[in-house]
Amino acid sequence: MKRKKTLATILGLFILLVAVTNTTYAQCSDQSKQENGNNTNISAMKIGVIIETKDYEKAWNAFRFAIVAKNQGYEVKVFLMGEGVECVGLTHDKYNVDEKLNEFVDMGGTVLACGTCLRSRNMNGTEACPMSNMVTCVEMVAWADKMVTF
Repeated sequence: MKRKKTLATILGLFILLVAVTNTTYAQCSDQSKQENGNNTNISAMKIGVIIETKDYEKAWNAFRFAIVAKNQGYEVKVFLMGEGVECVGLTHDKYNVDEKLNEFVDMGGTVLACGTCLRSRNMNGTEACPMSNMVTCVEMVAWADKMVTF
């Protein structure tokens, strides 16, 4: 009788171990899919990005972030504020911000620019980056599940 009880306990522990291992494997597999852009469960996630810099590398990385998020199935909107409105046309040998901005727009990304910030620099909105306002910025923040600023 003792032996049957011991075998039953061992069998129960084995089944539990297999179940835990399969669950852990599935979680690792899901994490790998997310990191490689193959996750289909995140399509509803909305990310808002505010860019307030014209620093070449920071602005370039901000648009790289937006592009990768869009490629992974996230909905992404970018709002340019302050000197960030100068990202349109901003180029550098190593960090071509304008190229990344247009790549993001060409893949269906939305970019808006603060109208007051544009006017204070005697600039206008463009087709890729239309003039907007603080109301739209606040609406983007309310729309987004997560916000990132650069």
